[in-house]
Amino acid sequence: MTTACPCGSGIAYTACCGRFHAGALHLQAPNAEALMRSRYSAFVLGLHDYLLATWHPSTRPPALEPDPPGLKWLGLNVRRHLQHDADHATVEFVARSKLAGRANRLHEVSRFVREGGRWLYIAADNG
Repeated sequence: MTTACPCGSGIAYTACCGRFHAGALHLQAPNAEALMRSRYSAFVLGLHDYLLATWHPSTRPPALEPDPPGLKWLGLNVRRHLQHDADHATVEFVARSKLAGRANRLHEVSRFVREGGRWLYIAADNG
């Protein structure tokens, strides 16, 4: 049985975000949207090492806290991917989750930069 990717692409996890999470392949996300989707999937799957490795060193925290017990990620909706130039992009998305019976929405515009051929997450602008 093939497992669908948590990012909502409709593609199997192994052919979608899983290929970026499999560190042995050293396959890099080809654009900011693919990186953002792979980071969402990493949150869903608790892959903190991947999240930290794809976070720009200038804004990366020293560690990530585990999700609260019972948190369930419900889905991702990518609203917009803007390529500003060859090495800068933003991705607007809405991620839905549920905790203790309460639904939550995270609406974010994330900024990304490409350095040395690798896309990295910089920060979020939550307006």
